[in-house]
Amino acid sequence: MKILIFTEGTALKPGSEESHEAHEFRKYIPNGQVVQKLQHWKDQGAEIYYLTSRTTSEEIDDIRYVLEKHHFPQVQNLLFRKDGQEYKDVAELLIPDVFIEDDCASIGGEVEMTYPHIKPEIKLKIHSIVVAEFANIDYLPENIQELAKF
Repeated sequence: MKILIFTEGTALKPGSEESHEAHEFRKYIPNGQVVQKLQHWKDQGAEIYYLTSRTTSEEIDDIRYVLEKHHFPQVQNLLFRKDGQEYKDVAELLIPDVFIEDDCASIGGEVEMTYPHIKPEIKLKIHSIVVAEFANIDYLPENIQELAKF
């Protein structure tokens, strides 16, 4: 099972109000118990993938740094947009079994989300879970089989 989780706003949140305003991505922190939850799913056989909003190599490195610093599992699976891609393009290439993203409330809502823009025939293959922006995923099922139905 492949699980794709959006980084900023879903897996990560600003460490302070200043880091949110200045987009100091190196100061981002895990959202709730996300690291433990992802590790638990990995331990059950899931492949964990991350989708970042960042596109420059410096900013992608900042996100990778935060993921590594806080011991997120499978950091090598950090995905990002390149060559004019949109988020949906990245998700459509991976076709995860489960895609977890936040509701993008602070930046425009559904129009800014990924899943709503995925091709209908690919959407059928992906279970979408939308969480509140900057909240956490702590309440999601521990069992990956239950997660796929949540």
